[in-house]
Amino acid sequence: MTAPFGRTARPRRGGTGTGAWIFPAVVLVTVAAAWATAAGTAPLGVWVFVTVLGGWLITLCLHEFGHAVVALRGGDTSVRGRGYLTLNPLRYANGAMTFVIPLVILAIGGLPLPGGAVLIEHGRLRSRVWRSAVSLAGPLVNLVAGVLLTVLAAQFDSPLAFALSFLALLQFIAAILNLLPVPGLDGWGVIAPFLSARTQEAVRPFTPWAPFVLILLLFSSPQIVQPLWDASYWLFSTAGGDARWATFGRVLFQFWR
Repeated sequence: MTAPFGRTARPRRGGTGTGAWIFPAVVLVTVAAAWATAAGTAPLGVWVFVTVLGGWLITLCLHEFGHAVVALRGGDTSVRGRGYLTLNPLRYANGAMTFVIPLVILAIGGLPLPGGAVLIEHGRLRSRVWRSAVSLAGPLVNLVAGVLLTVLAAQFDSPLAFALSFLALLQFIAAILNLLPVPGLDGWGVIAPFLSARTQEAVRPFTPWAPFVLILLLFSSPQIVQPLWDASYWLFSTAGGDARWATFGRVLFQFWR
């Protein structure tokens, strides 16, 4: 997600090098878990869980990195000083919002929710098109990651194919969720620059709460969440994925059930 820089927005504390080891560590743990999954090591569900969770954290970093790169190209050089170009999750992470809540919801319902957010000084961006492009960059990263993971899953004849397929499916779900025109999500950021100032100001008070309302609706109404799954499976299948593999991966991921 992206967040406008204003009076109440504060950059993360600490130097840009603080926590620089986290992303490489997550990559190493994820690769190790993927190797164990490919080998069918018991308990298989645990290794699938670690593989998918680690992969999701990696793509979360890449999602936010995508926002920052486009913002830099669009004229907001402040993203460099805030450390958003380092893939360091602490630069845009909030402990509860980025890790705890999304992890719990992902584990319970299999829905990947947006976590971190980069602070963008929209006044520095050269045009409304660039403001829109900055918001669009993150979901596009998820779409590309979903396609690449789908292709990668097809290269394995092991349980790793199931884990990667489910992770790919999560990328498509994340892209669709983020592109919804809901205040606080990237989809709103895509269209907001082209709305009137009065409309943007009227919506601003609801921005912090709208995503939580969406979460409640998704978990309380199967009629709302089912089209999301259907659309995600359609994208996954269109990219060449096997829906059965993604379903097997989801079952293994929720190994405690």
